[in-house]
Amino acid sequence: MLTILGFAMIATFLVLIMMKKMSPIAALVLIPALFCVFVGKGANLGDYVLDGVTDLAPTAAMLMFAIVYFGVMIDVGLFDPVVRGILKFCKADPMRIVVGTAVLAAIVSLDGDGSTTFMITVSAMYPLYKRLKMSLVVMTGVAAMANGVMNTLPWGGPTARAATALKLDASDIFVPMIPALLVGLLFVFVLSYVLGVRERRRLGVLTLDEVLVEEKVEEKETETVLVGAGGSGDGKVSMRKGVAGGAGSGTDADEQDDDFQGLDPHRATLRPKLYWFNALLTVGLLTAMIMEVLPIPVLFLLGAALVLTVNFPHIPDQKARIAAHAENVLNVSGMVFAAAVFTGVLQGTGMVDNMAKWMVDVIPGSMGPHMALVTGILSLPLTYFMSNDGFYFGVLPVLAEAGAAHGVSPLEMARASLVGQPLHMSSPLVPAVYVLVGMAKVEFGDHTKFVVKWAVLTCLVILGAGMLFGII
Repeated sequence: MLTILGFAMIATFLVLIMMKKMSPIAALVLIPALFCVFVGKGANLGDYVLDGVTDLAPTAAMLMFAIVYFGVMIDVGLFDPVVRGILKFCKADPMRIVVGTAVLAAIVSLDGDGSTTFMITVSAMYPLYKRLKMSLVVMTGVAAMANGVMNTLPWGGPTARAATALKLDASDIFVPMIPALLVGLLFVFVLSYVLGVRERRRLGVLTLDEVLVEEKVEEKETETVLVGAGGSGDGKVSMRKGVAGGAGSGTDADEQDDDFQGLDPHRATLRPKLYWFNALLTVGLLTAMIMEVLPIPVLFLLGAALVLTVNFPHIPDQKARIAAHAENVLNVSGMVFAAAVFTGVLQGTGMVDNMAKWMVDVIPGSMGPHMALVTGILSLPLTYFMSNDGFYFGVLPVLAEAGAAHGVSPLEMARASLVGQPLHMSSPLVPAVYVLVGMAKVEFGDHTKFVVKWAVLTCLVILGAGMLFGII
């Protein structure tokens, strides 16, 4: 019964948010509360929620101060050179922009933290997508998949969990998996190219001067409408057609490049004299995070306090910066605490344990020699519908024991368990995904509908490559 209710609760949540019948925060809170009553454990709801909040409180704190830290770094201009470099490569070609999104997300993912990856990627690419009227779910989907592949790095989390659960060395799991993961990352880049070509066909290829001239025309027409001047046209300018004569408008090419920055190059919050201080502080922070010098929430708390104090020594300026990022902080932290209700009820009522046991029990005995393949396939739905902790510490040891009985080594099982990470990074139980959709101003349901099919395909490509290379 608990198994059926667990799957029903997850299905109800996904259907309601994808159909936009409820907001994610409301669905994360109300649906598990209702199912907790159905299970007959409504009296324990408070304990389950508090347990979930306790587990996720460090994550919420980390996200709150990470958003402030990286938000301030964006304000002071730390990432402006990155944005300029991407713009120089992408220009106004939608295909290049989508590929650039995947490459940037993959590079930034080397720090092992999904939230910081999404903050930097969205901050750099969002202005481009908005200015060219590109699909924002393409940006969130590509970033999530690239980060999902890179999330298998030993310091990213899943590999360390698998090594701990099965008492193995993380390098023995990860290093042989590198060829398969590279194939998966290459597939994400190829997919980005395909999606970018699709966007190019929809929007057309523009030059920077066409986009800039068109923006000025649109602004002028908007102003004309506002003052009631009217006009014979329909007030629209086609992105496909561009503006004739844009290149000969007399605008200096360098001036156009400055205009097409995405981030305002003349904003008052820039601190060019403190650039190297901010850069070294960020490198030091990420290094301390990887070396686990202090807990990540503590590092970001200290980093946010330091960067605010040094870059904005006056208290009114500090308050203004905090207020500027308050919306993102509230949206993300609120979503995390709402997710705590969902995970708390899933774990507290025993739904997760029953769902995992059922999944293991339904595996036919004849599949025993192929338990690595089974584990790879199961990692897709299981890491999507439950936390990495629940899968790696609760399910993987059971699967590994079943595999060992048929001669399948724990190393193969551990490697196979990493296959589902590209899909896992878009799970409603992953706090970082709310940073991604929140900063990109994309509905979580829209992101889910777009990304799931492509993420599943990426996972299967990694699984196929692992089997082809004899890794799994």
